[in-house]
Amino acid sequence: METAFSIADGIYGSCFFLATGFHGTHVAVGATFLFICLLRIFFYHFNKQHHVGFLAAAWY
Repeated sequence: METAFSIADGIYGSCFFLATGFHGTHVAVGATFLFICLLRIFFYHFNKQHHVGFLAAAWY
C-alpha cells in the first residue's frame, strides 16, 4: 500500500517481494525452532552429550 511499485512492475518489484517473503519465512522458521528448543530446555532434553538440536537452532 505504501510503495510506488508492485510485484508486476518488473524485476525490482519481483526481487523485492521475493526477498521480503524469504526473509519472513526465515524469521518464522527460526523463531519456531528456538521456541521448540526452549520447551526442550524446560523438559531437560539437553545435556552435555546430547544438545545437537540446540546447536542447529543457534547456527540456523
